[in-house]
Amino acid sequence: MNKNRTPSCDYLHVHQELVEQVNANMPDEDRLMVLAELYRVFGDRTRIRILYALFESEMCVCDIAQVLGMTISAISHQLRVLKQARLVKYRREGKTVFYALSDDHVRSIINQGLEHVEE
Repeated sequence: MNKNRTPSCDYLHVHQELVEQVNANMPDEDRLMVLAELYRVFGDRTRIRILYALFESEMCVCDIAQVLGMTISAISHQLRVLKQARLVKYRREGKTVFYALSDDHVRSIINQGLEHVEE
């Protein structure tokens, strides 16, 4: 057999019980697509920095922009993405909108990712 080619399944033994178990536990395609989209949102350094800022306290756009040294417009754009992904929530106080992490899952996801990269 040529070393550069993958062997055909005709020559391999398929462990049918294992295959059936994995298929039975595999989420449907729609759920996997939503999960992949969630992780895509975490794939932006600015959004991660915003989430880290919100670890400390709820903050308005101006405060976040000051902490990150970015424009209000840039922060607003990223907050919109984070809101759509349900990673941040907001509340209005007069004319000011304050943002916070949606729940403790957001903190857990980031902390677990950080633990993984620091291993």
